[in-house]
Amino acid sequence: MNIIELEKPEGIVASLGGQTAINLAEPLAKLGVKIIGTGVDAIEKAENRDAFERVMKKLKLLQPRGEAVTNIEDGIKVAKEIGYPVLVRPSYVLGGRAMQIVGNQKALEKYLKTAVEINKKQPVLVDKYIVGKELEVDAVCDGKDVFVAGIMEHVEKTGIHSGDSISIYPTFSVSKEAKQKILDYTVKLGLGIGIVGLYNIQFIVDKKEDVYVIEVNPRSSRTVPFISKSTGYSLADIGTLVMLGKSLKEQGINEVYPKEKEKWYVKAPAFSFSKLNGLDAYLSPEMKSTGEAIGYDKKLTRALYKALQSSGMHLVNYGTIFLTIADKDKEEALPLVRRFYNLGFNIEATEGTAIYLKEHGIRTRIKKKISEGSQDILESMRKGYVNYVINTRKMDSIDEQTDGALIRRCAVENNIPIFTALDTVRAVLDVLEEITLGISTIDE
Repeated sequence: MNIIELEKPEGIVASLGGQTAINLAEPLAKLGVKIIGTGVDAIEKAENRDAFERVMKKLKLLQPRGEAVTNIEDGIKVAKEIGYPVLVRPSYVLGGRAMQIVGNQKALEKYLKTAVEINKKQPVLVDKYIVGKELEVDAVCDGKDVFVAGIMEHVEKTGIHSGDSISIYPTFSVSKEAKQKILDYTVKLGLGIGIVGLYNIQFIVDKKEDVYVIEVNPRSSRTVPFISKSTGYSLADIGTLVMLGKSLKEQGINEVYPKEKEKWYVKAPAFSFSKLNGLDAYLSPEMKSTGEAIGYDKKLTRALYKALQSSGMHLVNYGTIFLTIADKDKEEALPLVRRFYNLGFNIEATEGTAIYLKEHGIRTRIKKKISEGSQDILESMRKGYVNYVINTRKMDSIDEQTDGALIRRCAVENNIPIFTALDTVRAVLDVLEEITLGISTIDE
């Protein structure tokens, strides 16, 4: 308030400063400060769980089932009612902090007792975890009309924070019908919540092509620079003018969704695991990336290659792959490993994974586990014998001293690309096959 009293501004814009600025809007308004653009009531409708559910029901839009709980007993009850797995997170979180997918009651109890301070003032959200494609939009609402610059599709399925996912514009795998639903939802929510300025919405499209709303952020998001550069529409300028009272139509914007670009634009996350001691490289709903890089091209595989290389991932189309795959992922991983094998890669794996691959005709060298007293896996990585590491784990495995955690840390320390999401592996294979064989299996 000292700054307010000194500068005497006409008002404060809370929707351009991320989650922290949004959280400051209400206390500033109570002190008599004018909020320019999206106001406190609209922020409350988007951020408060009960208020948001009322908006969703009124608009008849789909969202994952769930409730806000204020004690452990209610958390267990809600999870049992909606069914595991569930996504749990504190309300009003920044960067997905303390967000986790849990698959059973024991894991949920551990989370509610150790990961968060659950009470009436700090509720925890328990939502049904829906597997599907994740998409997001950045949009501008002026109170009467809505403009959506672009729809972005994530390479990784739901369960990985949007900031840690590879994001592609335009979309590459969802139907026109699903995209139209996303646009319709975006318009209804912008007007229904009362947004004046920029906002971001994240969606799930499931196997049936049903569209669910994950959340609405009543503010600018980290993807605004990416989608602005990709589409040629400066959303920051458009949104600022809207907040200052200049409508979309007055700015010459007369359509909800402009024609999509004919090039592919890819945003790849950049990580600093090697500089952050103790941070596990396993991707999850909690954001871990510290930057991003963009690649664009007329071919999607080339755009992917440019973005991944620029983000610091060293891609090679030869060498050795080391794998340790959770049982739940083995069937999905098999065709991906076969693609590496057909490209000429050597395959190494821990015993369970190796036996599974051998049973399906893939020659695999068995590596003894670290927990069995062997240092062979770690030494191979340290000596430069491993080019890629693929590691997936059980949904509720969070012990920092597991073999997987030690393998991931060693890969990071030795600058070896590590993949913990099979969707990312699939995208990388598309690139490697383009480089090696001149073929592309990804939709274009």
